[in-house]
Formats: sequence, structure tokens, C-alpha cells
Amino acid sequence: MTGSGSKTLSPQRKRRRRSGWRGLVYIAPAMALVILFFVMPVIFTGWMSLHNWPLMGGTRWIGLKNYVRMLHDARFLSALQFTAYYTIVVTIAIFAVAFPLAIFVEKQRRFVSAYRTIIFLPVVVGLATASLLWVWLANVDSGFVGPALKALGLVDKSPNLLATFDSAFLTIIIMVVWKIAGFTMIILLTGLQAIPADLTEAARIDGAGRWQRFRYLTLPLMRKTIALALIISVTGSILAFDQFYIMTSGGPQNRMISVVYYIFNQSFVSFNLGYGAALSIALLAILVVLSIVQLWLLRVGEERP
Repeated sequence: MTGSGSKTLSPQRKRRRRSGWRGLVYIAPAMALVILFFVMPVIFTGWMSLHNWPLMGGTRWIGLKNYVRMLHDARFLSALQFTAYYTIVVTIAIFAVAFPLAIFVEKQRRFVSAYRTIIFLPVVVGLATASLLWVWLANVDSGFVGPALKALGLVDKSPNLLATFDSAFLTIIIMVVWKIAGFTMIILLTGLQAIPADLTEAARIDGAGRWQRFRYLTLPLMRKTIALALIISVTGSILAFDQFYIMTSGGPQNRMISVVYYIFNQSFVSFNLGYGAALSIALLAILVVLSIVQLWLLRVGEERP
């Protein structure tokens, strides 16, 4: 008999406790990396955002003034508006291309593996490299697109595709879709392949047409996959920087300055590091909200115990 103040752990609880400590040891290196390269930089960035922090000279505590300035910064609000517009357009365009491609390569046919490889190949190209490639393609003199349009008789002379907002924006959208659609296609393809074939066959036998099967069977069963692909696309679009910096340098007329591009300008061109840090924290808050929405979308409709 044990004393009233002592406790004896059962063998099962002892094993669970040892397993818990063993698991902590296994994940400790990853936790250390996350703390070192993510948590600590975020904390330091938050600290910087509360200061007037020039590149040279001393820092000065100003509290929330950087955040108040942000709310009245017309250029930041314009960058936020443009980023939202770009995100909506490019996300719709990516899904409009990726979903039909996923349906096409999901069916077993000749050379389907080659089709998947060809469609996915642009994904392995770096975004900066892809941007430089399309700058060359769109070049009015040595590029390919302008002379091709002229040869087809669609234009009288080779246009400068990056000279106006509409043509430059369309060129960037096409480049991003070419670069990213293959990745989204793979995500959607995994969702399509996870749908049991007997369900599709049963719906077909019951007389459901192709559109009905897609509307009432495929889309509901792919809800989580679509939500995941959607949030990844939206998050990546909000963080867009390379294509605007390389292809248009924020132009024409500074109308293509994204939020990340504006943070870059404030931090490393104007050397206003404190304000740039505040903008970064605000962008992080937006991404956190999107992550919460992602988790909610992935849980909607799940059965609760």
C-alpha cells in the first residue's frame, strides 16, 4: 500500500510519457530552426515597427505611429488595392486553366505521363528566371510575341507589351498562369484521383450526365482540395514581387506596385526600416487571417463527434 501523498504511474502511462519525451527530442531540431529563423525574426520585426529606425543613426521609440501612418498612406492603400485586384484576376485565371488540365490528365490515355510532365515543367523554373524569359519574349525588337503577332497580321507593327498598364498586366497574368497552373493542376489531380471510381460509375448508371456528375459529385468531394489550392494561390499572389520588379519595375506610372514591392521600396530604397517593418507585420496579419480561413474551409462540413 502506498502512502496517501504518493502516486504510482501505471506501466501504460509510463510508456506514454517516455514516448512523449522521445517525440519532443525528435522534433527539437525542427523547433529550434523555426524559432531561430521565423519566431525570432517576427518578434524583432515587431520591435522594429515600433521605432523610427533609419539605416544610419540611432533609433527612436515612436509606439504605434508607423501603424497610424500606414492607415493614411495613399500609396500603401493603392498597393493594397492593386494586390487585391491582381490576386483575384490571377487566381481565377489559374483555376480556369488548371482545372480543365487536371480533368484532362486524370483520365488514362496514351502519353498521359508525357502530358503531365510537359504541363508541370514551367513549375520548376524559378519565378525570377521566368520573368526574365518573358521580358525577352515581350521585347519589341528582339522578342518573339510582337513579331509573331505582326506576322499573323493581328497588328501593324510589333507592340511594346510592357509599355501600357493593360498590356503589361495581361502579359504578367499569362506568365504567372504559365508558371503556376501546372502546380495547381497537380493539387487538383490528387483530389480527382481520390474520388472512388465506383461512385462515379454508379452516378453514370443512374443517368447522371457529365455536368451533373461534375456539379453534384466531383465538386463536393473535392471541396478540401479546392480550398487548399485556392488558399495557396491567394497567399502566393499576395506575396507577389519578382514579376513586378523584373518585368515592369512597378510601372507603367507606378500602377503595378504590389504590397511586397512597396515594403521593399520603403525598407531598402527609402531606408525607412521601421515603417517597412510595420508594413510587414500588417501583411503577416493578413496572411494569418487567410490561414484561419483556410483551416475553416478545410473543416466545413466535417462530421463532429
